[in-house]
Amino acid sequence: MMEKLIKHGNSLALVIEKPVLDLLGAGPETSFDIITDGHALVLVPIKGSRKNKFTFWRERRMGR
Repeated sequence: MMEKLIKHGNSLALVIEKPVLDLLGAGPETSFDIITDGHALVLVPIKGSRKNKFTFWRERRMGR
């Protein structure tokens, strides 16, 4: 599957089609952990209590 980035305000967005979201069990409220090695992106949906832990550590790292 090949997708292009689209303009979204002053940013760019990647549209993830519904069949892929269904496979991941993801929806509009799903947060994703984004991992990169500088050449590729890996999106991992964050579910359940992990979302709260992820949000806590991300905000702590960013000084919020």
